[in-house]
Amino acid sequence: MAVCSFCRSTLAREGQALRRIGQSAELFDDHSPLQLGVAGRWQGAAFTLVGRLQMRYAQGSWNEWHALFDGGDTARSAWLSEDNGRYVMAFGAPAPSPLPHVEDLRVGLAFTIDGRSWQVASVTRASVAAAQGELPFAPQLEREFTVVDLRNAQDEVATLDFADPARVHWSVGRGVALSELSLSGLRDASEKTLGARGLPCPSCGTAIELKLATTKSIVCHQCRAVVDVSQGVGGDLAHYAQDTPQAAGGEPQLPLGATASLALGGPPKLWQVVGYAERCEIAEDPEDEQVFWREYLLYNRNEGFAFLVDAEDGWSWAVPITGTPQGSGDSVRWRNDNYRKLYSYAGAITYVLGEFYWKLERGQRTNNIDYASGKKRLNREQSGDEVTWSAGQAIDADVIAAAFKLPEARRAAIQRDASPVIGGASSVVKSMILGVVALVILVVMLKDCSRSNCDELRATFGEASNEYRQCVRSGSSTGRVGGGSFGGHK
Repeated sequence: MAVCSFCRSTLAREGQALRRIGQSAELFDDHSPLQLGVAGRWQGAAFTLVGRLQMRYAQGSWNEWHALFDGGDTARSAWLSEDNGRYVMAFGAPAPSPLPHVEDLRVGLAFTIDGRSWQVASVTRASVAAAQGELPFAPQLEREFTVVDLRNAQDEVATLDFADPARVHWSVGRGVALSELSLSGLRDASEKTLGARGLPCPSCGTAIELKLATTKSIVCHQCRAVVDVSQGVGGDLAHYAQDTPQAAGGEPQLPLGATASLALGGPPKLWQVVGYAERCEIAEDPEDEQVFWREYLLYNRNEGFAFLVDAEDGWSWAVPITGTPQGSGDSVRWRNDNYRKLYSYAGAITYVLGEFYWKLERGQRTNNIDYASGKKRLNREQSGDEVTWSAGQAIDADVIAAAFKLPEARRAAIQRDASPVIGGASSVVKSMILGVVALVILVVMLKDCSRSNCDELRATFGEASNEYRQCVRSGSSTGRVGGGSFGGHK
């Protein structure tokens, strides 16, 4: 089928005959860097983007681009889909048998399909909001159906599409960055700043300008109200006022809009700070000390999104991953590394600034598990009917300060006592001496920890210190390491 770019008529081809079967809704202009006619290469094969489906669900919308690979009469179709701020290239295949019933699928369920192990990552009710260009089938617009995403330890993502229960659509793919696809014909880079999507804040009337293609929530820079733009700009915009920030006065140490060249699991690339979130651990005992940490959402046009996490034990970076680590409980395995469980805890976002690619909701909670393997980090986060895994690594505060060219006064503010130690022999000796001294003081002071509520340790070492945290945790089973990320389905 095809959609006329002028009148949006939907044309179906039967043999050599064309017939009009309806009219597509107007596409929401999300200013994606992709567009029809973009050409690229994947695994040595050339393709062209010839069609698009714009999908809608409760948290907003996402795009699925129809990629047609060269091959004449044997040309293959694939789908380049948005996935947690990144992309997946997937190919359709005959549905294996037997398939599980959609009613039996729930987030976190592990099962085997056609001899391969999978875990359910999300179960979503969605619909096709609009279509564009050439497509291999005629979608049924606005009719809601279930989409189930599966992931495995081989870094693959599979989709079960129940739009037609009699013929369930099955596809399997892998995560890709746009930079890996040798793309040509992208929208001009200047178009990523969406001046056309400016809007007045529904709370105070101040003009707000959306700058990112994938923004689902934006914070007014004047009154700090969180505005939901997941369903498009126009009409009544849902919004809510934020409570007073609890950590660092609500002001990010890395300013919104700041850029830095950082190597986040690959060659250095230019990243821009586009969002800031203050998060807290929800303590099991209301009398427990509440722990806060901060996350900075980073954006790169060709790589997507990443996070810098400023937690009590130091800084780390994290990116959403396509696959699912092997194992569960106290240990998991990911890309030949064994990770041990550090903490499990419930968390919530308490304060935000900037733009986010997921819909922010007041009071929404997440359930998290942190894992570590040396400096490497894994985080499993569940929110509603979705599980998101992210992977990253500890990073020295000095590296961040240098990359963002922070002034000396601000460099001191981002230091954490548990930051990775990088230096020569003299710094190692100093660290050992300081560690011995700290241990002696800690042993003495821990004797009075239960009755002083660790106040002496806090006064001596500071609230963010390992000594104070260990004292607090001696009476609590939970903690927070950092390295997680919160995201939306697509």
